[in-house]
Amino acid sequence: MKKFLDLISEEMKQAFEAAGYDRELGKVTLSNRPDLCEYQCNGAMAGAKLYKKAPIMIANEVAEKCAGSEVFSEVSAVAPGFLNLKVKETFVTKYLNEMAASDKFGLDAPEHPKKIIIDYGGPNVAKPLHVGHLRSAIIGESIKRIARYAGHEVIGDIHLGDWGLQMGLIIQELRERQPSLVYFDETYTGEYPAEPPFTISELEEIYPTASGKSKEDPAYKEKAMEATFKLQSGVRGYRALWNHIMKVSVADLKRNYENLNVEFDLWKGESDVHDEIPAMVEYMKKEGYAYISDGALVVDVKEETDTKEIPPCMILKSDGASLYNTTDLATILVRMRDYHPDKLIYLTDKRQELYFEQVFRCARKTKLVEPATELLHIGFGTMNGKDGKPFKTREGGVMRLEYLIKEINEEMYRKITDNREVAEEEARSTAKIVALSAIKYGDLSNQASKDYIFDIDKFTSFEGDTGPYILYTIVRIKSILNKYKEQGGSTEGLTICEAGSESEKSLMMEIAKFNAMMEGACEESAPHKVCAYIYDLANAFNRFYHETKILTEENADKKSGYIALLVLTRDILEACIDVLGFSAPERM
Repeated sequence: MKKFLDLISEEMKQAFEAAGYDRELGKVTLSNRPDLCEYQCNGAMAGAKLYKKAPIMIANEVAEKCAGSEVFSEVSAVAPGFLNLKVKETFVTKYLNEMAASDKFGLDAPEHPKKIIIDYGGPNVAKPLHVGHLRSAIIGESIKRIARYAGHEVIGDIHLGDWGLQMGLIIQELRERQPSLVYFDETYTGEYPAEPPFTISELEEIYPTASGKSKEDPAYKEKAMEATFKLQSGVRGYRALWNHIMKVSVADLKRNYENLNVEFDLWKGESDVHDEIPAMVEYMKKEGYAYISDGALVVDVKEETDTKEIPPCMILKSDGASLYNTTDLATILVRMRDYHPDKLIYLTDKRQELYFEQVFRCARKTKLVEPATELLHIGFGTMNGKDGKPFKTREGGVMRLEYLIKEINEEMYRKITDNREVAEEEARSTAKIVALSAIKYGDLSNQASKDYIFDIDKFTSFEGDTGPYILYTIVRIKSILNKYKEQGGSTEGLTICEAGSESEKSLMMEIAKFNAMMEGACEESAPHKVCAYIYDLANAFNRFYHETKILTEENADKKSGYIALLVLTRDILEACIDVLGFSAPERM
């Protein structure tokens, strides 16, 4: 189904052509003066130089060709040569009824669907998730859902940090605390215990303790590095302990991500590509891509067009140890071999921009990816507190993600139960749903690359540009539809009627922008475009609602037309919040 703006532009292009001018001058845009018109065309201004003619003369000639148009109710030429446009109610109505009858409201499937892998999440195992993990999870999940909705095949991978020195630190600390554990007996050949020798809370305490010791005690760090080497070399007991660490950690991570309504298709980590690294390094050496510099193995990635210094991409340190670069390149190699993606998207803090520039260039230079493979790094800004500094607890530490979620759940519960009686179970359930909208919308409504202030009071408000306001609008529509059904009406098979008021037409015009918005949000990996759209749509609906007697309308056709419009508004809002990663309750 063609986009609404494209159809309007096509009509205007035909008018320019009929008047004897280049049809491409007929491009239409949204009006920057909505008090004067709905859309505008500035083609006559551009055509003035081309045709050596006053722009107002061109505009008048084009306006004359629009007489009898099925698209425009009004086309007026305004000095010095603008064309102000208003769209016919019949045209908008027909378009909306087609949307309502179409799959995905008429959003066209991509001509060439892509296979996309999105790398987001990136937590280290054995460490609790904290607020610093929030943005990657929320933004990545939404980009994945938007691309899937648009018709692409998308695989989400968490990419766990599960193989470096942190593992050696945990194992060494366990050895110091419980040296008699069978895992440290290298002569043992039997089966290892099925149950881990620690809980998740113990594990979360072990790592920071071990990390602190290694910074102060070089001998301790040396032992941890030896433990890391043994693990990576395949020592049975160390691998068995690592499996316990993974099992306990991943179960806890899944529980926390589930609370955010974030799901990964793959739970791969650095460990999954460890055995690929030697062959990859050998290939890079053999093909002449990698060389020794100051003892380290590197690949030059600078290009002639660079205006800033791009350092070489280090593949191995001087002691032969691999780095994040090595693991990420090996991961690209495996992803290309096993999944053959057309596009790889990485979500991390924007401060890693140079790092990914190096890795991507290295992957291209060493031919780990096909020439047509897209490599995209989306760097996000920092989530800050009201003081403008990175979000912390009241004590100044980094807040655990589950505590932040709990705090917002409690705030929503308080607001829901203030001044009214709600059953405890329903209030708790509703609070959880609305709190998630507050967190996700509060983040996603900002452009990803920008820092933003995490303001709990603002984000949990039922007024303004917030998740709860969007949900409140959806619940309001659901309530009207339920009352209509209680009156004996059916919401099936209804037809939207021509707008009878300015606010009704404004709502219809907002709905008509859906296809273009969703297509743009997918192409630009930009969830904030979805947020901006549903905020405008919610505002348009609420204005219509306040100005219209919907359920008390006596004209049955008019009333059923209103209901059809509400059903479409609800369905589009719910499709949009679904791609943002949250849902609406039945009541609030």
